[in-house]
Amino acid sequence: MPFRTRTAVSGAILATAAVLLCPAAAAARPAAAPGAPPGWSAAPAPADGAAPSAQDRPYFYLAGAPGTVMNDRLSLRNPGGRAVTVALRGSGGWLAFAAKEVTVPPRTRATVPFTVTVPPDAVPGDRSAELVATTDGTGRGAAGRDAVPVHLRVTGPVLAALTVENVSVRGRGGAAVIRYTLVNRGNTVLTPRVAVRADGLFGPVLRRAARTLPDRLAPGQSADLTETWDGPPGLDAVQVRLTATAGGGAHGSATAAYTALPWGVVAGPAVLLAGAGGLVVVRRRRRTKGTGGGRGGGPVRGAAGAARPSEGEVADPAAELASTGSGARV
Repeated sequence: MPFRTRTAVSGAILATAAVLLCPAAAAARPAAAPGAPPGWSAAPAPADGAAPSAQDRPYFYLAGAPGTVMNDRLSLRNPGGRAVTVALRGSGGWLAFAAKEVTVPPRTRATVPFTVTVPPDAVPGDRSAELVATTDGTGRGAAGRDAVPVHLRVTGPVLAALTVENVSVRGRGGAAVIRYTLVNRGNTVLTPRVAVRADGLFGPVLRRAARTLPDRLAPGQSADLTETWDGPPGLDAVQVRLTATAGGGAHGSATAAYTALPWGVVAGPAVLLAGAGGLVVVRRRRRTKGTGGGRGGGPVRGAAGAARPSEGEVADPAAELASTGSGARV
């Protein structure tokens, strides 16, 4: 590999690390590659003593166990006729430059050391970062800015784990929307594939083969996603299952129930029940009216079944008291 690793680097060494400038005569340097953009640029430094060439690394790749400190070098090239001052930083807390700012003389290449410190409790797996160089001048890519990717692998046991969570199905017009969440529960970057199937009361209603999602999931990362289902059944009880897979044997699945009922099926029984309730109320009112007025002309019986005098008759208090079974006995 074109980079070097160290298992331990003391803070004193890092503090005293210096920018390695390589000013050489312009005639001794190779000419700029055809089509190279004008102005300064940043790239991984070539091997010790080697001149830049088209075979140089396009990015940094470093691998180490938790607790390891690794070092490499960034090359800043200034083919212009005046000095350029470049500010340097890493996109992650594991990256540190020997100098945060470097002035590169005209027609000169400067080599700047940096370190990658892997925390002792780091989880094995892949990481991505960038070395970012900025200045007021014109650089590669966006004006005044250049970035070099850093791919880091923390060595150790690799665990690929993927779960499907929060599955739900909602109808929307003539379609349905399936919502779900994918979570990377392992320690390596995953590129998930998702398959969808749905089964109703009378058999399968949806079969969607596994497809690779456009985005990757870093360890611990989650993604809220949707699947559109055109033409779901209009009257059925369906179980929808999503299955996600990824490299390393990662596998996860989850289900959700979806009941499709036309509006008429739902509203009809409700209307009938409401109508039946109204008929019961009316019948009860009519019965109350008929019994309360003595329309039949006969005597009205009380709770104990004894005959009560109708309108115009004189009640016998003694007989009524005896018939109710209450009060004092004589």
